[in-house]
Amino acid sequence: MNAAPAAAASTLTGLILASTNRQSLIKSLLCPSINWTPPLVDTILKQLWNHGPKALHFFHILLHNHPTYVHSASSFDHAIDIAARLRNYATVFTLLHRMRSLRLHPTPKTFAIIAERYVAAGKPDKALKIFLSMHQHGCLQDLHSFNTILDVLCKARRVEKAWNFFKVLRGRFRADVISYNIIANGWCSIKRTNKALETLKEMVERGLSPSLTTYNIILKGYFRAGQIEEGWKFFLEMKRRRCEIDVVTYTTVVHGLGVVGEIKRAQKVFNEMVNEGVLPSVATYNALIQVLCKKDSVENAISVFEEMLRKGYAPNSTTYNVVIRGLCHREQMERSMEYMDRMRDADCGPNVQTYNIVIRYFCNAGETERGLELFEKMNSGNCLPNLDTYNILISTMFVRKRSDDMLVAGKLLIEMVDRGFMPRRLTFNRVLDGLLLTDCEIPGKKNKLSSFSILFSWFDNVLNKEVANNRQPVRGPK
Repeated sequence: MNAAPAAAASTLTGLILASTNRQSLIKSLLCPSINWTPPLVDTILKQLWNHGPKALHFFHILLHNHPTYVHSASSFDHAIDIAARLRNYATVFTLLHRMRSLRLHPTPKTFAIIAERYVAAGKPDKALKIFLSMHQHGCLQDLHSFNTILDVLCKARRVEKAWNFFKVLRGRFRADVISYNIIANGWCSIKRTNKALETLKEMVERGLSPSLTTYNIILKGYFRAGQIEEGWKFFLEMKRRRCEIDVVTYTTVVHGLGVVGEIKRAQKVFNEMVNEGVLPSVATYNALIQVLCKKDSVENAISVFEEMLRKGYAPNSTTYNVVIRGLCHREQMERSMEYMDRMRDADCGPNVQTYNIVIRYFCNAGETERGLELFEKMNSGNCLPNLDTYNILISTMFVRKRSDDMLVAGKLLIEMVDRGFMPRRLTFNRVLDGLLLTDCEIPGKKNKLSSFSILFSWFDNVLNKEVANNRQPVRGPK
């Protein structure tokens, strides 16, 4: 999206966020001068990502009120993802059926989104059921979708469940190298390298040839499990067997050695990679910069960052965030803010992770007001706060134990729920206890006790609504 459409998306996002009157917003969004297109709608949904209720409100206004515009499949996928994140499963399945009525058939990606959200909500069995019910929505399961559901489970560390599901259905879907790689990577992610090796052995016994990706997974598994020497020996064995080692292999070794403080070995491998004609990627530079920030010197990390620029590489948001975190950790907050400005100039952020890093360090340094200033800046721009942002700030409000801070914590708690984020009972109880201990009153309420009862009733209603959402009859899976 070029500058003009991006500016239009930002303006419309601001309008939606500021709106408090439904009819007025409908009138504004149906203005004939607005040329609604799928990319524009998708951009706005992404910008509203951390304000789920507003995002769905916008989506439904166009869905039900615009005389000519019809949402694309990608916009439906975004809306379904947001509804599932809010655990509003009734809306998820209503949108699925609406897609079919518009002849926008749900794709395997649509069901992968729902499955991923079920797993994130602690409902892996629902995720498997939605996969098994795909055909009921006109989308047949195939090997690719089978691999996707395995990947969703493994990335959520539900590896045992993925493995059991894999054993039952691997014959039906004719599991391939990618299927086995996903399972092996899952075992490695929970530091069970021995199980990954067993998976590799079974793959070979079934007549499948391991790929370079397979070996890279095992290599990373060793380093992730802290088996540094085993990982190093495996790397040397790959070289001895003349495997076609790629940039992923070298990046894994650079990061693995650096994490345990073996900076010289890591840099030696990096130089060896370049000498052997394997060009480093942005991910390779990110790995080296990260380990230098953590285990060596932030100045050395910045030297590598500048070298990266000189060689024509474009740092991504991860690169900047690693440098910013390193500077914050060294209490160089002003320099970290300068790198945030550089991100803006490079058109790659700052993103919500960037803000969370800097807000956290400002708060840890006792500069709570500066953290709150950044928070307000997020609310007025294209990067809305997420659950982590609210948790960081609410926790900070308890450091000084002032009544004003308790009031801010209460406001933040209400705001986060209004935006679709569900606090834990522990967080709510902490805020309530803080208000009680500091004799704080909620503005507009006549006395303290009524304020607390209102806040408690409000939170109880939120929890009841959450339970009701979870009990909605799921029309998809059987």
